Amino acid sequence: MKKLVNFLVWTILLAPPVFLWMIWQKLPDSVPMHYNIHGEADRYGSKSELLTVIGVMLIVNIGVYLLLSNLHRIDPRKKYTNENMPVMKRLAFIVVFFLSVLSCYMIYTALHTGSNFSGKFMVVITGLLFAALGNYMYNIKPNYFAGLRLPWTLENEDNWKYTHRIAGRMWFAGGLILTTLAFFLPAKAGFIALIIITAIIVIVPSVYSYRFYKQHQKG
Repeated sequence: MKKLVNFLVWTILLAPPVFLWMIWQKLPDSVPMHYNIHGEADRYGSKSELLTVIGVMLIVNIGVYLLLSNLHRIDPRKKYTNENMPVMKRLAFIVVFFLSVLSCYMIYTALHTGSNFSGKFMVVITGLLFAALGNYMYNIKPNYFAGLRLPWTLENEDNWKYTHRIAGRMWFAGGLILTTLAFFLPAKAGFIALIIITAIIVIVPSVYSYRFYKQHQKG
């Protein structure tokens, strides 16, 4: 089973460079490298620049995967090593899948230069990412690498527990709401919704954590 999971992960990781290699000869000399809020290309670059971007994203993707899946080896907090290990591996898979899909979509839009970069697609996939992360967030035990690593959550295990419980619910709900809105809102409104929801699901749990800290400090 472990070998099968590793094979699946590395297949997803290597999908973007393989896809790029397969269509390399079909790419025009000038490909879109940046898009405005309406999904229209506003900067073009060479195929080599696209190769560099995909290469950097691949390195980042591999780095994040190796970090999350090996936290049990480097995290100074050994108390929750066994409990965190399966959760971190699932989170690593989610991040790998998200970044690989994004890379493949960038390559696809470079090949089809006449098509706009779909803002709806970006909002949908980001919403699904939030929901997936939120689904596992309440299972993350205190550590120095993943989760809401605030001064107050790292200092107190109850603070970590209750902060991540509310954060998990908010990220899951926020992700589903964002995904749903993407199908009904125009691209610009979808990006505005993305910014607002992202701010809410980050700021509210952080404020909750601080208030929890102050309340228990008084007690």
